[in-house]
Amino acid sequence: MHIAEGFLPPAHAVAWGVASAPFVVHGVRSLTREVREHPESTLLLGASGAFTFVLSALKLPSVTGSCSHPTGTGLGAILFRPPIMAVLGTITLLFQALLLAHGGLTTLGANVFSMAIVGPWAGYAVYKLLRRYGAPLMAAVFCGAFVADLSTYCVTSVQLALAFPDPSSGFLGALGKFGSIFAVTQIPLAVSEGLLTVLVMRLLVQSSKGELTRLGVLLTEGKRVRTETSEAVAR
Repeated sequence: MHIAEGFLPPAHAVAWGVASAPFVVHGVRSLTREVREHPESTLLLGASGAFTFVLSALKLPSVTGSCSHPTGTGLGAILFRPPIMAVLGTITLLFQALLLAHGGLTTLGANVFSMAIVGPWAGYAVYKLLRRYGAPLMAAVFCGAFVADLSTYCVTSVQLALAFPDPSSGFLGALGKFGSIFAVTQIPLAVSEGLLTVLVMRLLVQSSKGELTRLGVLLTEGKRVRTETSEAVAR
C-alpha cells in the first residue's frame, strides 16, 4: 500500500497531505485527552502502535510504485476509535519512511489518508454496526480488521488511478487495473490480518479485561442489559 517516495505528481502529493491534515490534528487532540485523562492506557496505546508498525512493515511487491502488506490499523481503531489511530498510523508511516525507506515523505499524506484515516474509519464502522446488531465480539473484530485492511487498498487504487489514468480508458480503466492487481495479494492478507487481530484481542480479553471494559469493547452487565432492552424495544 505504501506509495513510494516521489511516485505521485507534486500536486497530488500536496492535495493528499492537505486532505489528511485535519484528521491528524483532530487525532492529536483526542490522543492528548486520552493520555491525560487515562494515563493507564499508555501501554495499550503503545501496543496498538507497535502492532500497526510491525504488520505494515511486512511488504510484498505489488503495483509499480507501491506494495502490499497488512495494515494493523483495525485493532487500534476498535480499541481507541479512528481519530487516535490517525495519529498512530501517521507516526508509523513517518518512521517507516525515515528508517526503512518504506513509503516516503512526499507521499506521506496519501499513505496517511488511505492507511491511517480511511482504513480505521471503515473498519470501525463495520465493527460497530455488527456489534450493534448483536454479532459476537470476535466476529465483529475479524470483520473490522478485514475491512480496514481492504479499504486501505481500495483508496490506494483510487489514488494511483487519479495520478496515472489509463491512456485509453481513463480513470476507470486504471482503477480496474490497479484494483485487480492489488486484490491478488491483498484479499488473502486481509483474511490473515483479521485472524491475527482476533488472536490478539483474545489475549487482551484475558490480560486487560478492565481496560477493555472502560474502552467499551467489553460490556459490563448493566450496559449489556440496557443494550438488550434497547434492541427489544426497537424490534
